[in-house]
Amino acid sequence: METELERAGIIQLFEISFELSWKLMKGYLEFQQLIVKSLREAIKQAYQIELIDHGHTWIDALADRNLTVHTYDEDLVKKWLKIFPLFTIHNLRNYMKNWLRN
Repeated sequence: METELERAGIIQLFEISFELSWKLMKGYLEFQQLIVKSLREAIKQAYQIELIDHGHTWIDALADRNLTVHTYDEDLVKKWLKIFPLFTIHNLRNYMKNWLRN
């Protein structure tokens, strides 16, 4: 069982990882001459050009990120403790692999 401090750290790590990923994604899309008006649009464009796999997972992560930034909900924390490692390991690894391939 994680302590409150550990749970807060995991949420913060997710928020930072997500923000850095989206900024890198935005920069890459703009480098490819694509116009990015929003984070959601960036995710959709990145999925369309196969920069990321599983676009729906990124959209779900966006929704959860919006919740973690503005609220502290114990049930949400427990949910993220289960799925955050899977999101990070699987999606970010594939994202970087696809980014390096391009």
